[in-house]
Amino acid sequence: MMEIILLEDVPHLGSMGDIVRVKPGYGRNYLIPNKLATLANSSRRKELDHQLRIIAERRERLRAAAQQVGSAIDGLSITITRRAGEDGRLFGSVTNRDIHDALTAAGHDVERRRIVLSESLRALGIYKVPVKLHADVNADLLIWVVAQ
Repeated sequence: MMEIILLEDVPHLGSMGDIVRVKPGYGRNYLIPNKLATLANSSRRKELDHQLRIIAERRERLRAAAQQVGSAIDGLSITITRRAGEDGRLFGSVTNRDIHDALTAAGHDVERRRIVLSESLRALGIYKVPVKLHADVNADLLIWVVAQ
């Protein structure tokens, strides 16, 4: 196990500034190259106090930006058309990628991984889809899946 300092919020691992223990391959091959974390050696631990202030300021800026985006898309209604059978079942499905594309077309830039879709939508109807923009900011989209 290796100790790292998180530079970004990583789902199911921790928040910015946390010191966590991870398997060496995960840290070395994913977290550090993607600039999500840095090694937690003795000199970096001393820098951590200064970095925590910077991280707190950055976290607040990100939260404010997420709050602004969240207020713009909260309750937004998006229509997605798909081919469907007579019983209302879709030929295929609507995934978070489709929702992301529709949001981008509507002028809202949200990362695809922020759209929390437990399973793809496979029938016509109206769905309430949560979007987790930040640890403290959530928004809900109304997705209308209609027949083509």
